[in-house]
Amino acid sequence: MTKRQKTKTANILFTVFAAVAALMFLMPTVLTIANSFMTSNEISANYGAMISNFTDNKKTFISENVNLKFIPDKVTLAQYNSVLLKSPDYLLKFWNSVILTVPITLFQMIVAIFTAYGFSRYPNKIKGLIFFVYIIVMIMPYQVTLVPNYLVSEKFGILNTRWAIILPGIFSPFSIFLLTKVMKRIPNAYVEAAKLDGASEFQILTKIHLPLCKGALVSIAMLVFIDYWNMVEQPLVLMKDSALHPLSVFLSQINAGDIGLAFAVGVVYMVPTILMFLYGEDYLVEGIVYSGGIKG
Repeated sequence: MTKRQKTKTANILFTVFAAVAALMFLMPTVLTIANSFMTSNEISANYGAMISNFTDNKKTFISENVNLKFIPDKVTLAQYNSVLLKSPDYLLKFWNSVILTVPITLFQMIVAIFTAYGFSRYPNKIKGLIFFVYIIVMIMPYQVTLVPNYLVSEKFGILNTRWAIILPGIFSPFSIFLLTKVMKRIPNAYVEAAKLDGASEFQILTKIHLPLCKGALVSIAMLVFIDYWNMVEQPLVLMKDSALHPLSVFLSQINAGDIGLAFAVGVVYMVPTILMFLYGEDYLVEGIVYSGGIKG
């Protein structure tokens, strides 16, 4: 076998492997979308044994076959009708997710922009120490900081309110760390040229740093949004009132009688993140490439 043939064979094998891996990753999403258009009877017929096993809290072997169907026997919008029109609780939880996630993403990015600019433009030993502390806090699991957040929230009287989640989220070190690394890669010659033209610090930030970091900003915003959109531990610990809980928490509380609704709610829950990814896919790739040092 020649070298060219070996290369061609290797490419075919890698393509097949990538296709199988992509299929495995997409299968849960495709199943969720397909099952959301099924009737309750069809869902019970396909997954009844598995559902009853989970709801009875018994870890027993399922002797009956579970039928994974990608095409419904009868397409119906009844589940979406219940979610969007007949059951206001689902939409309420959806908007709870929006009210929590959007302010955190927006203001965390604002804080990150100004903080990262200060770290990258004027480095010194004190800022280096602070940045090191940011790294330590960032690599700590969020579960470790839940108890301190609970105590601080209780001290300031914001426990069981949205502020108990929004305020710690705004000052999260994750976006500051990534954006600082990106801004440090901006050539200093751009800044010096702008200063010779009489540009102020704010103009340097808005006219040079932000345009060059556009891809990274969108990438970080997407990661922050998805992270807080899927949060579960924070609302459960910091907000006792279930009326304030986001949809991510509510999804795990749907009982077996509403399993059909769970698929429809899951699809509605995925829409914002899918739309965000489709819009920012190019920016996400650009941000990763830039922060990785491939782009000069």
